[in-house]
Amino acid sequence: MSDFDFDAAVRWARFDPYRTLARRQDDELPFASDRADSGQELLLDTCVYIDGLQGRAPDIVADLLDIRISNHSTVAIQELMHTVGVLDPKHAGTKRAVRQIGVTITDMKPHRIFAPDPDVLGPAALLSGMLCRLQGYEKDARLRALHDCVLFCRHRKWALRSSRPTSATLTTFCS
Repeated sequence: MSDFDFDAAVRWARFDPYRTLARRQDDELPFASDRADSGQELLLDTCVYIDGLQGRAPDIVADLLDIRISNHSTVAIQELMHTVGVLDPKHAGTKRAVRQIGVTITDMKPHRIFAPDPDVLGPAALLSGMLCRLQGYEKDARLRALHDCVLFCRHRKWALRSSRPTSATLTTFCS
């Protein structure tokens, strides 16, 4: 018997092929204020690492990382390693970028790295498939949608099975 409950995932998704999904208004979304406060643990989206490495992260991000517990996902490691593979070895900045990514990954505390299991991956794949279909995502955006849904479903699972408060996903804006 599989560790993954197919029927529960489909029930959770409330599979409705006629319903479109819409982005919530900005005032309904949790944004960091001008001042970093202590609070929930953070799960860092890959954009946080990329924006940080490129010096584009807002100051509030550095402040939050200083005062909150940071968790990492194998999804972020996977995306960062993909970046290493994509970089042109002949480009002048590649060696430095690869070194920075290496330091970033090496600095992740092993007990703070989350690896998704079937209860996360299954519903995340279902949800990302629905998003891709309903939002008309192009092929290049589909993998990113899957990775984002893995992070979302990780929060959901953690909240359902733990008395600890869920972590918040920290995302900055990647171009």
